[in-house]
Amino acid sequence: MTELQRQLVMDSRAVERTIARMAREIIEMNQGIAGLVLMGVRRRGIEIAARLAEEIERAEGKRPAVGTLDITLYRDDLTAVGPRPVLGKTEIPGGGIDGKPVVIVDDVCYTGRTVRAALDELADFGRPSRIFLSVLIDRGGRELPIQPDIVGRAIPALPRQRIEVLVPEIDGRLAVELLTTPEQAT
Repeated sequence: MTELQRQLVMDSRAVERTIARMAREIIEMNQGIAGLVLMGVRRRGIEIAARLAEEIERAEGKRPAVGTLDITLYRDDLTAVGPRPVLGKTEIPGGGIDGKPVVIVDDVCYTGRTVRAALDELADFGRPSRIFLSVLIDRGGRELPIQPDIVGRAIPALPRQRIEVLVPEIDGRLAVELLTTPEQAT
């Protein structure tokens, strides 16, 4: 078995600076924080959303509502996941999302399929006035016509590469790494 090569792309300070900038962009795009709801996509999008909410509160003096989306049952590859997918909890903040600006927050945007599933799930909970997409990393490679509104950093990656966002709550540290599978000799 070949070992993955790991390359640190962003250390914790770089991630923190990027999230601070993204929070300001969210405030600017929404023209303030009135009614703003951040919805983190399970798993690491939840932690990124919490950090964005902290930065928004620091800048505006008020914390936006934060919820979570578990898109498992909305995936278009659910049969590939297995017979018993592990389900997390979707939590819509009190007051719902009807008529409010919602920011879907995810760690990495790749094919666009996760975002499509998140949009489908949100539609089951109400009709926001506007939906923004905020991702820490845009790695390119879309299969669907979906484009993030707020991007922390664009890191083009090859198909044999993977972007891994690490968060202290799950991984014990804050960082972004590029993982590469070595090319096979022919």
